[in-house]
Amino acid sequence: MFITKKAVARRTFLRSAGVTLALPFLDSMVPALSAKSAAPALRLGFVYISNGVIQDQWNPPKPGALELMPILKPLESVKDQLNVLSGLAHLQADTFGDGTGDHPRASAVWLTGVHAWDRTRPGVETRLATTADQIAAREIGKGTQLPSLELNLDAPTQGACDSGDCFYVNTVSWRNETTPNPTESHPRVVFNRLFGDGGSAEQRLARAKNRGSILDSVLQEANRFGGTLGTGDRTKLAEYLDSVREIEQRIQNAEAQGPQSIELPERPIDIPASFEEHTKMMFDLQVLAYRADITRVFSMIMARELSPRTYPNIGVPDQHHAVSHHRNDPDLIAKKAKIDTYHAQLFGYFLQKLQATQDGDGSLLDHSLIMYGGGMGNGNLHRHTDLPCLLAGKLGGKFKTGRHLAYPENTPMANLLVTILDKVGAHVEKMGDSTGSLEPDYLSVA
Repeated sequence: MFITKKAVARRTFLRSAGVTLALPFLDSMVPALSAKSAAPALRLGFVYISNGVIQDQWNPPKPGALELMPILKPLESVKDQLNVLSGLAHLQADTFGDGTGDHPRASAVWLTGVHAWDRTRPGVETRLATTADQIAAREIGKGTQLPSLELNLDAPTQGACDSGDCFYVNTVSWRNETTPNPTESHPRVVFNRLFGDGGSAEQRLARAKNRGSILDSVLQEANRFGGTLGTGDRTKLAEYLDSVREIEQRIQNAEAQGPQSIELPERPIDIPASFEEHTKMMFDLQVLAYRADITRVFSMIMARELSPRTYPNIGVPDQHHAVSHHRNDPDLIAKKAKIDTYHAQLFGYFLQKLQATQDGDGSLLDHSLIMYGGGMGNGNLHRHTDLPCLLAGKLGGKFKTGRHLAYPENTPMANLLVTILDKVGAHVEKMGDSTGSLEPDYLSVA
């Protein structure tokens, strides 16, 4: 047997006319006999849930070893990868008498720590701040095909909001203090962004109309490339291509079930009729994006503030936002808890996929940190204290897990953002109303 120091380049792609398909991390991407193995990439994700939570069914009763309360029980299989944080607050989301609604402020503050002023008033400029996901993307996302990905399971709305302005609830990601990042809710568009050549919206629309298989177009190149790999890498490549194929087929099936009009570039196809199917499909696309190292940073609005979505499939035909104002009615509290639990169940699907996907010396979840929560604690009272906050993943060993971390009341959540950014090498002295980083004994392994 001959051993050489030749290695496959980390940024290797399968290419065909109009199509570029990134590859997963393979053993052959590390030089043979190399004294230093290539460390797996660090990845961040931010998943937003809205309208607060039923706090006493979310927060464990005491700090220390993690005990999952009813809402988070669906995450039991990955409990050793979790931390629940309590006591954090975004006081910049409180009213300053400027007229902006509590819900828009909750979205705007989540990754900035900055108060959102009512932009409908004469002379008021729209100014927030660069969000944590974008600061991270500039560090760990440089060199990737997409520095970050912004997703939304609730289509952007222009309907009534509590300040008459829905602008702030349609995204949680801001490129800079005046430029929000638009979110995408259509799986076909996301799929083409990940595995197509990119290009303009018009070019992406033209490819969506084509309906050809992206995998079929690179199959010959994939077979040729696979013949150059060892047995283990051939298996990894085959599994990866199978997962791409499976999602592609699901998207095609979803398209076939609904109206086929794709006249408008921003809405090329219908999303799946089922919220659960839509959610799982978008999470699966994100797993692929991590696996192929197309992007290392994403944000997703799982439910936007003021969401009117109903959940008849779990016995809640009422609108989400209306149920969150339960007025201590036990029946409405139970319905809101059902919605919160259902969201956690779907999030658990994503975490299980990450944990089951090998990445270097561990799993994708081992090398990731996913923040799950929102900018409102008590949705009934519109309070921005004791926010729901869960961290999943160990970020390559940089975080201890399996604990409930109880912080002093009204500890700025922006301190957590500063801490996360520090751990990925995107050092900032301050974000919003931060007063420093969180105590190292709480989160850092070192």
